[in-house]
Amino acid sequence: MTIRIVTDSACDIPQALVEKYNITIVPLTFSFGDKEFIDRQSLTTEEFWKHCADSPTLPQTAAPAPGQFTQAYRTLIQQGATGILVISLSRELSATMQSAETGAKESGVSVPVRFVDSRSASMGQGITVIAIAKMAANGASLDELEVAANNFASRTKVFGALDTLENLKKGGRISNTKAFLASALAIKPIIEVRGGKLEEGGKERTRGKALAFLIEKIRSAGEITDLAVLHAQCSDIDSFVAQLKTIYNGEIIVSDIGSVIGSHTGIGTVGVTYHVK
Repeated sequence: MTIRIVTDSACDIPQALVEKYNITIVPLTFSFGDKEFIDRQSLTTEEFWKHCADSPTLPQTAAPAPGQFTQAYRTLIQQGATGILVISLSRELSATMQSAETGAKESGVSVPVRFVDSRSASMGQGITVIAIAKMAANGASLDELEVAANNFASRTKVFGALDTLENLKKGGRISNTKAFLASALAIKPIIEVRGGKLEEGGKERTRGKALAFLIEKIRSAGEITDLAVLHAQCSDIDSFVAQLKTIYNGEIIVSDIGSVIGSHTGIGTVGVTYHVK
């Protein structure tokens, strides 16, 4: 049996790991005005952030069309896949899972296709995809992978420290006045993924305290696995990872926050994600 793993581009998995673990990624799209771009393909990370800075509104993101998933499935079947497991961006945040399900109903999809909602986003989604891809490479069955993926999804934690409120303001989540006052007070909001949704996780007065908050989350989490750091063009990311290495002995994946998630969190965001035991 050859089971292949499919996910979407909101996962933010570094390309080297996508290739290493033979993961198929179906891209979302985003648009600035009437210009549409394909996530992970049309713009470099630097170009994306420049577009964000120049635009008065956030880019509009869109789930992949069902046909994109259909084509991905057909290609994998042609390559010898005997089963496919799809792990998607949280259904609470996007119609991507629905597209994946619809795409599996088309002709030419002649093997079992299963679906797991990661109930997460960015590398919160990504660490589950990677863990399952490793199991698939070691010969796990489709049933085993589906059960394990749901288990990982239920044990995923994601926390992020935002450096700017500009994107929240552009997205209409806070008023211009609130954004101005919060920025003047140097407030750094903390976000958390809970129940598949982005929720407020707290706030700190400085960036240093916000990053210390994230490190304390790791320190107090108990036994964890699959730790990853996600960031949006952060010059202080190396020192942050170095601090994490003093309290976590395993491998730490470091990933760039992509356009789908980054458009809402903004440049300078740092996050941590992991699986609790």
